[in-house]
Amino acid sequence: MLENTSWLIFIGLGSIWLGSQIFWVGGLPRQLQRGEVRTAEKGSERAFLLFWRDQYSWIGITLISVGIIFVLIGVLS
Repeated sequence: MLENTSWLIFIGLGSIWLGSQIFWVGGLPRQLQRGEVRTAEKGSERAFLLFWRDQYSWIGITLISVGIIFVLIGVLS
């Protein structure tokens, strides 16, 4: 049986891998982009798609961040 620290490292690396793939597809969320940001008419299908693409990008960033934290905790334990 693996120790808890090994599980943290494995889960962290998995989160980093999955988050990186999501971030690669979703790109940088509009909230973090410089310059003009793409917008759409409120209530339109394009606005809905832009919203969900932003959410998808934030999920990727969150998974990468949590993965890095888990790996660091596992390594330092």
